[in-house]
Amino acid sequence: MIAVGVMTAVGFASVYIARKSVVSTASLTYAGLFFGLYAVAHLVVRATVPFADPYLLPIVGLLTGVGLTEIYRLNPDDAFKQAGWIVVGVALFTLALVLLRHDYRRLEVYKYLFGITAIALLVLPVLPVIGLTVNGARLWVHFGPLRFQPGELAKVMLIVFLAGYMREKREVLAQGRLKDWGPLLVIWALAMLVLLETKDLGGGLLYFGIFLAMLYMATARIGYVAAGLGLFLVGAVGVWRVTPHVRERVTIWLHPWTDHKVYCPLSGQFDLRQNCESFQLVKSLYSIGNGEYGGTGLGKGTFLTLPAGNSPPHPIIPDLNTDFIYSALAQELGLIGAAALLLVYMIFVLRGMRTSLLAQDGFSKLFAAGLTFGFALQTFIIVGGILRIIPLTGITLPFVSYGGSSVVANFLLLAGLLLVSNRANREMLR
Repeated sequence: MIAVGVMTAVGFASVYIARKSVVSTASLTYAGLFFGLYAVAHLVVRATVPFADPYLLPIVGLLTGVGLTEIYRLNPDDAFKQAGWIVVGVALFTLALVLLRHDYRRLEVYKYLFGITAIALLVLPVLPVIGLTVNGARLWVHFGPLRFQPGELAKVMLIVFLAGYMREKREVLAQGRLKDWGPLLVIWALAMLVLLETKDLGGGLLYFGIFLAMLYMATARIGYVAAGLGLFLVGAVGVWRVTPHVRERVTIWLHPWTDHKVYCPLSGQFDLRQNCESFQLVKSLYSIGNGEYGGTGLGKGTFLTLPAGNSPPHPIIPDLNTDFIYSALAQELGLIGAAALLLVYMIFVLRGMRTSLLAQDGFSKLFAAGLTFGFALQTFIIVGGILRIIPLTGITLPFVSYGGSSVVANFLLLAGLLLVSNRANREMLR
């Protein structure tokens, strides 16, 4: 944690020097407050789950430090908001550890309640008045000035439900009896229908991937995975045919550049696709390429246009601090820094899967594995979309992207892994 604090202080200082051309104690103050918050989190972990994996919390501290530094570089006001959400996340993280420190496995008793609550959260954005549509997807709800994505919390609740149900029914699920699949398929079908209605491509892929992964871990039947992938391909083609939003995303993925003008729905005129629908993705790829191997340096990336006459500069890449923050980091840290960031994510996944392997009971194994796989798949979906490995989807980079809902949900995910790790390591020492 001390190393993370030092790195965060250096990052804030670098950004502040690049922005103001002076050395200021303000950047060190921000880093000090950040380190103080994680020092409190560390003390809570030592008091409630002393046998938990010692690497998970520092890794999260590093990821949030990198994200907060880059968000501060892009927009200081958003950085202060993000810092507030990190405080909320740490508070809920603390509450979860305190309430569940004795036996988190009692969550399994309420698995159906978690499943129904997850569906209710996914339905919220579809409702009138409170639902919001952003970039073609209806993911947000708002209550006055407060906006959040309920799907982020639904992800954790669905994992609790799936872990509990599959632990109870793993033997009969492996046998393939239809009646035992009933409740599981009903809740899953409802979740997928809601996701289709909200046009949340990233969320749909994330939930489907978690479902398949946990099903394989519970039954060890590779045939289920193959059948699931086949159904996914059939469903993807069907959705592509009937949903213009999905069709547009696939077209942008396959053909982001054109050498002839095509119809631009944004302006209602004909233009090159890279100047219209794929503008964001193309500029992001240019940003990554501009970073080369070593990067431009924190605070020295090019993210604003030059002022023209009376027109002020404007962002080159829209929504840079949310969906495309990886491209900003790749430009300022280069291939070396971007690869190092992905290695940090891989270490987190490694420790999470190790926790699942060490757990002694079925629920704990499935719970830890589901949380870890969901974290890994979410990272792959957003980074893969930015790098054009898969179609681009609107989903956040865990702990790094700007967004309060994601931060809070991922801190609850971290709490779950620490609880499982603490119990597994404690039983090994007996």
